[in-house]
Amino acid sequence: MIRLDVRDPLPETLRGAIIALGNFDGFHLGHQAVVGEAVRWAQAEGRPAIVATFDPHPVRFFRPDTPPFRLTTLDQRQELFAAAGADAMLVFTFDAEFAAITADGFVADLLHQQLGAAGVVTGIDFTFGKARGGNLALLSEMGAACGLATRSVGPVEQAGEVVSSSRIRQALQAGDCASAAQLMTRPYAIRGIVQHGDKLGRTIGYPTANLPLGTYLRPRYGIYAVTGTLPDGRVLQGAANIGIRPTFDPPKELLEPFFFDFAEDLYGQEVEVAFHHFLRPEAKFDTIEALTVQMTKDCDTARKLLSAPL
Repeated sequence: MIRLDVRDPLPETLRGAIIALGNFDGFHLGHQAVVGEAVRWAQAEGRPAIVATFDPHPVRFFRPDTPPFRLTTLDQRQELFAAAGADAMLVFTFDAEFAAITADGFVADLLHQQLGAAGVVTGIDFTFGKARGGNLALLSEMGAACGLATRSVGPVEQAGEVVSSSRIRQALQAGDCASAAQLMTRPYAIRGIVQHGDKLGRTIGYPTANLPLGTYLRPRYGIYAVTGTLPDGRVLQGAANIGIRPTFDPPKELLEPFFFDFAEDLYGQEVEVAFHHFLRPEAKFDTIEALTVQMTKDCDTARKLLSAPL
């Protein structure tokens, strides 16, 4: 799949595309419905299918002090869009210049003139343009005036509630991995480059891979049963701590997975850690021995949960 930046010229082969518009952070069931409609429409008319996403998220631009909340990185979204059948991902780089585009300019200048889109698909609550001046009705009206077809997709419900990124974040902050996975159709996963750490884990028989959390949402601090996907595609089972490691000084916020029956060097490699089960909250132990005993119990529990049939 091709990754495009809205600030660069669009390849001629991708003009006349059907574009799915949205943030698509988390790429949950609702997002999948929007992108699925765009892909089906494009295939029916023999056109390219492009998924447009915003990065950074508009909230980050307007409220830079907002705590981390992202559910997916651009790399993760690109892979998810490709798996959904899209031909390209178009990144709307949300900066001051982009934020100043009016609703009229977004449709007439950006979608119609610059991108040459034949059609766009959005959720029914999609807003766009300076100060969110555009909505679905305006998009349809202006699109019709310049030959841009529009379609919208209604909310998707799961367990009687509308699927949303906010709902996923709430589940993760409660340690409810199962609900988040149902809404996203896959476990929540943090991807990062393994860093050198204090190497305390190896001294007690539990060497961990240290991953920075970056802009990801922080799920409930604690111990989880996880799987890790390596660059070569291998999937490992393990247990992970996410939090500030209260037993050790100074506090340091990290994701620290320990992978079972694995002893290879992962430093500098990109690993994706998926959260399957919340085991317990973080706790401060009086001694390293007490911590080690608990870690053994945690790993035994994680092995059982990860080995259980789905």
